[in-house]
Amino acid sequence: MPQSTNQKNNSVRIIAGEYRSRKLEFPSLEGLRPTADRIRETLFNWLQDSIQGETCLDLFAGSGALGFEALSRGASHVDFIEQNTAAANSIRSNIARLNTKHGSVYCSDAFEWLDKYAQDSEKYGLVLLDPPFKGEALSQAIVKLESANLLRENGLVYIETDKNSLDEDLPSNWIKVKSKKAGAVQYGLYNFLGSNK
Repeated sequence: MPQSTNQKNNSVRIIAGEYRSRKLEFPSLEGLRPTADRIRETLFNWLQDSIQGETCLDLFAGSGALGFEALSRGASHVDFIEQNTAAANSIRSNIARLNTKHGSVYCSDAFEWLDKYAQDSEKYGLVLLDPPFKGEALSQAIVKLESANLLRENGLVYIETDKNSLDEDLPSNWIKVKSKKAGAVQYGLYNFLGSNK
């Protein structure tokens, strides 16, 4: 029998930078939704003066589109955290296809990774936070990130959600830099001022 269409890989293209127009393939998986091109373009326009040489964390990596865009625009390293094995393997394949040595993939639940590796990890200047829209993953991730001491002071956090308000779950030391809405998606960039402890 022929393969059903939902077994085929999907793809997105990197918008700009070193890997501009290069194709990223990822599997068709329920809930895996790469950040839309126009949102990625807006985000990285916001980041254009601060992405160069930055160490980044793509916490719910999915297709890896955000992390690869960061690498293409000059990030020094991206850690991709993705619990789905097929999705994590596709990120590894895309790293190999781009021939970059600046991406590391951890096939792990995001919260387990934060518990296990966070204390040993270097601090990140940019965290990309695009968790599943269903459930409480976003608010839980914010709490975990705050307690894990992973964010460098004055680092940046990108958040993407379908909630009506981005700000209601945020600690007082996360200050909004920019925010926008695209259809049902809210997204914003926040400055981490330092630990509340």
